[in-house]
Amino acid sequence: MENTHSTNGSGAGLLLAGRYRLGDAIGRGGMGKVWRAHDEVLHRTVAVKELTAALYVAEADRAILHARTQKEARAAARITHPGVVTVHDVLDHDNRPWIVMQYVDGPSLADAVKAAEGHRIDAREAARIGLHVLGALRAAHAAGVLHRDVKPGNVLIASNGQVLLTDFGIAAIEGDVTITKTGELVGSIDYLAPERVQGGHPGPASDLWSLGATLYAAVQGESPFRRDSPISTMQAVVAEEPPAPDRAGALAPVIVALLRKKPEERPSAEEAERMFLEAMEGRAAKSAQAYVPTRQVSEQELRSADASRTGPTERQSPPLPPPAPVRPAPEPLAGRPEPRRRRWRTAALVVALAAVVGVGAGFAVMKYQEHGGSSGSVNSGTPSVSRTPTTPDAGHPSGGGDNSVPAGWQRVKDPVGFSLLVPKGWKRQLDGNEIDYTPDNGKHRIRISVDKLPDFENPYMHMLNMEKSLKDRLPQYKRVTLHSNTYRDQVKSSLWEFTYVEKQDFPGKRHAIDQMYYGDGGRPEYALYMSGPEEDWATTRQQFDTVLQGWQPPSSTAG
Repeated sequence: MENTHSTNGSGAGLLLAGRYRLGDAIGRGGMGKVWRAHDEVLHRTVAVKELTAALYVAEADRAILHARTQKEARAAARITHPGVVTVHDVLDHDNRPWIVMQYVDGPSLADAVKAAEGHRIDAREAARIGLHVLGALRAAHAAGVLHRDVKPGNVLIASNGQVLLTDFGIAAIEGDVTITKTGELVGSIDYLAPERVQGGHPGPASDLWSLGATLYAAVQGESPFRRDSPISTMQAVVAEEPPAPDRAGALAPVIVALLRKKPEERPSAEEAERMFLEAMEGRAAKSAQAYVPTRQVSEQELRSADASRTGPTERQSPPLPPPAPVRPAPEPLAGRPEPRRRRWRTAALVVALAAVVGVGAGFAVMKYQEHGGSSGSVNSGTPSVSRTPTTPDAGHPSGGGDNSVPAGWQRVKDPVGFSLLVPKGWKRQLDGNEIDYTPDNGKHRIRISVDKLPDFENPYMHMLNMEKSLKDRLPQYKRVTLHSNTYRDQVKSSLWEFTYVEKQDFPGKRHAIDQMYYGDGGRPEYALYMSGPEEDWATTRQQFDTVLQGWQPPSSTAG
């Protein structure tokens, strides 16, 4: 290892392991400092965490710290998820460990809250962030890893809107002997679950509690349990209820549910996911109400209230004094009925397709890139037309499209391999690298995208990311709906409908709809998109239903 010393005494310019050149410091915490660095072998920007705490501890404690560092690397390496910051390397320099990680160009949630207007995050955005963090935690828990330090400082928000969870430095891996000393608390106290503060055994529910506290801080602008001293903070975590999250909107009952004191009283990760999805749409999660503590009134309070109503001066009953919140014993989780799933129209249950009015070349290329297309994935050949019903791909759960051909329609077999119904007279054309079917050079258009390696956990998150990047670029963009749904018994699907104003190729108000779903095992991703002039929307919407019902994915990429 090359032992190049700092050029200015602060660490900047230091070369680690002969390849990582430190730049400026981008973060600092109680355990260490994070640097932006350049990997001079792979020519990429990375983040390097320096554990400065190793400089100030005894030799025995330094060995423990080194072991923790190795444990962090192993924990992160066991998790494969786009919402978890990747650990590239672990090395030893100047008698202390350094961790080389994926560089995320964007602030932490803690910094985003400080920079936001009113020092708080919009409730729907907080719900989106919560959904992403929950996905990362579910992947970690499936790998047998607990994070144990979920807090705003460990949630990173990339410039493209992607949310990532970092710092598994105190993660516990099932089967490993705990490294921390007996009685030692590790983590930010006001984000530790009550069972951890009390010395109990943490589990996945402990991470969910910390997520609830993190989202509370995001929407309220302050930690729910932070007090003047560590002791009073721990007491608040264990025994006190937080002030009502009155700025959380539809997210409020979800936060309250996650912050239940007892782990068994909190929602499961699956239930929390449904709650976040509803909160993102501004709808109060009905399922969350089952976890909200109810308020009980004592007999003494009732007698006092009755007494206050007697006498000639009675005009209005005085309010009851607020007692300390009392939580009734909840039903066992397994005994609770599953929340109803909203039923969508048959059209919304089928795969995404685009009956599109042209958005212009700029949007077309942008849309293609968002759907993960590449120049090598498009065949410019001529589609074959089938006059008779086609056999569905029985080996793929989404291959059972409707084989009947309505009057005025024809089934075409695209050179790429998929099959779909299109109105007669609609012709295949390429718009850059996009596959379109259109009767009028793009004024009305069906567009299909196939991505064999999607970057997002599910279509809903992908669509949210697309909306975030496109809504400021499309003139007068307005969301009609964006929600997860079910397509042919596949959970990972989503529908997005919106309007905008086109000023170039086809001036006027446009209406578009996009259905996206993932195949077996989470890949490939299929997106069916359609748009047209607003005045033709009723016809376009009906056509979209037919296209979805007749869609058959390519058998070569199924699953």
